[in-house]
Amino acid sequence: MTGEETSLQALADAQGGVVLTAQALAAGWTRSRLGRLVASAGWTRIRSGVLLAPGREAGPAELLWTHRLLRPELVVSHWSAAMLHGVETGPPGGRPDFICPGTAAVKGATLHRLPLAPGDVTVVAGLRTTTVARTMADLLRAGPRDEALVAVDSALGWRHGRGAGPPGSRGRPLTTLDDIGRALTRAPALRGAVTAAWWLAMADPRSGSPAETLARLRMNDAGLHPETQAMLVVPATGRRVYPDFLFRPQGLAVETEGYTWHGTRAQHQRDVIRFNDLAACREVRRILRFTSADVRHRPAMMIRGIRSALA
Repeated sequence: MTGEETSLQALADAQGGVVLTAQALAAGWTRSRLGRLVASAGWTRIRSGVLLAPGREAGPAELLWTHRLLRPELVVSHWSAAMLHGVETGPPGGRPDFICPGTAAVKGATLHRLPLAPGDVTVVAGLRTTTVARTMADLLRAGPRDEALVAVDSALGWRHGRGAGPPGSRGRPLTTLDDIGRALTRAPALRGAVTAAWWLAMADPRSGSPAETLARLRMNDAGLHPETQAMLVVPATGRRVYPDFLFRPQGLAVETEGYTWHGTRAQHQRDVIRFNDLAACREVRRILRFTSADVRHRPAMMIRGIRSALA
């Protein structure tokens, strides 16, 4: 690799693997040499005027960088910001989200024309993005409710860390209910603010998975209001166990399984121990278990099973 190639690679590394053709030309490259670089050195064109470094794929983060370099005024927002912060949102998908006060469209992205206060913007992985609190407020305003609350529960609790996120963020809350509430009230005239405040009151930082958040919402909609993550003690060992949901008067525990549960033998073994511990608790007389597919795609069946067990 020549010195010029090394410099181009270093520039790409600082920009999420992406380099604009205009940047390379300004650094002294010619279009013909760039063409040979693409043909022989593993660089790829992900769109006109944008090069991707060898070994990189045009994933969500690389696409955010592409838009950011072409339109420096853009601020990453909504679901894209949630991804950067490492918030768990369930199955990924959709177009990149940005906030920009301008009127010009952004090809291949969703542009939200919303006001931004200076305190609503931070930098994550080199990209200007809305803060966690502002991101959650925007998701609550935009909906849909269930997916927005999956993200809010993740940001308020410990089940996050898949995205870039700040160093050391895994295992601790990324924001608080008060911070999200303040982010909502800073722009009370925005459409959806009142509904967003109602939805925020339904958040629960104790939720351990997207499936658990959705199951709680399904039960609430059906008029069922169990305790969440109630602490129980196994009589024989004194070990603490926390069922996802507990209908204490009826002795019914309800468990949900997240997306990646049982991924290894060790996880399966821990689940067996947890199930036996839960069954040994004096408060529990019956346990129902539902998969994330049940919660997402067969909620009526889940509710019928719970009602039957409670009868």
